[in-house]
Amino acid sequence: MMKKLLFIICTISMFSAFAAKPKNQYVSIKTEFGTCIVKLYNETPLHRDNFLKLAKQGFYNGTLFHRVIKDFMIQGGDPDSKNAKPDSLLGSGGLKYTIPAEFRDSLFHKKGVLAAARDNNPEKASSSCQFYLVQGKVFTDEQLNSLEEKRLKFKIPEWQREVYKTLGGTPHLDRNYTVYGEIVQGLDVVDRIAVLPTDKNNRPKQDVKMEVTILKKREAKKLEKLLAKGEQG
Repeated sequence: MMKKLLFIICTISMFSAFAAKPKNQYVSIKTEFGTCIVKLYNETPLHRDNFLKLAKQGFYNGTLFHRVIKDFMIQGGDPDSKNAKPDSLLGSGGLKYTIPAEFRDSLFHKKGVLAAARDNNPEKASSSCQFYLVQGKVFTDEQLNSLEEKRLKFKIPEWQREVYKTLGGTPHLDRNYTVYGEIVQGLDVVDRIAVLPTDKNNRPKQDVKMEVTILKKREAKKLEKLLAKGEQG
């Protein structure tokens, strides 16, 4: 009887462990300059689900990082960038919808975050598909104070200031563009792409194509275990 009970308990435990879902969903962005893994935030479900939908469709595969500015960000996801001629101006392509802004005080433009590009609209609604990965730069207290006063018109929380003073980022974009994920592996990929020579439109002279795939549950669970141990890589 005891052996049977132990067997049942072990079976239930194994099933529970197998059935447990990862806390977040992750995507891989692969380029010839390396691969980065991005965690999508559950706090921004509209943007998360839209990105997953497009990734599942293979929408991003073959698109370019078409706008690259050192110490700022690298932008991609324009469907018009697929097989675009070297002299063509990119950045206006998209699908026939926008995504409502999902600003969260806890989510800010530190280095490595994924955020939605957008045009100039009063609702600050996001592009259906274009996004950017932040490189940014490190700020001093004096620079952050000036930014708060002249541009942001709000106080940056102290814990976020510490991140901007150490890791860096683009604080002037906070509460203006929706942040909905962050790189958890392969942050150096952004640095490699950000220094590429560009033309007058900030488009890399060498095409930087991407391939975006969704990590399977098993891969995501394994990644979260590594992240919990501080093995981001």
